[in-house]
Amino acid sequence: MKTLSLVTLLALPAFAGAELGKPAPDFKLKDLDGKEVSLSSFKGKTVVLEWFNPECPYVKASHGKGSLVDTAKKQQAKGIVWLSINSGGEGKQGAGVEKSKAGVKAFAMENPVLLDPTGATGKAYGATNTPHIFIVDGTGNVVYRGAIDNSPDGEGQSPQGGTLINYVNAALDDLAAKRAVKTADTRAYGCSVKYAN
Repeated sequence: MKTLSLVTLLALPAFAGAELGKPAPDFKLKDLDGKEVSLSSFKGKTVVLEWFNPECPYVKASHGKGSLVDTAKKQQAKGIVWLSINSGGEGKQGAGVEKSKAGVKAFAMENPVLLDPTGATGKAYGATNTPHIFIVDGTGNVVYRGAIDNSPDGEGQSPQGGTLINYVNAALDDLAAKRAVKTADTRAYGCSVKYAN
């Protein structure tokens, strides 16, 4: 898998969409069983949104041996809501119910996976990559956006700076301690979100 250099990461387009410190865009999406899930239904809770493509090599690496292994499960045990969102358009890599279900099984995921086939929710957030993470606090504001960690190979094996930092765990620890999120904005890495257009 190709690793992006720091220069390449910095050259990627700037964020558009969900703004830090501002209300997170609400959405209503269906899970893999067809049940509708809305962000507003979790008011008062911290919610992690993970952009997901089960066939993306970076998602496979992150869920297979990187920073996403059991992260959602551990955070859900602490009362955090974790939602994975597949914004792949019909016919695109990793899109749809069946491919998402295969990913859930392969990665032993226990959190809901929501389908966004039109890409409207992904575009509202400015989700550019899989994985791309956004954290919404109990007041409904976006408090983190970016990468899961500082290891752009997705495997946790080549962190920038030499020490692996799971930005999402660190941000959630800050929230739990009622501190401002120290590192709130990082550059997401991974595959591009396979939007319909």
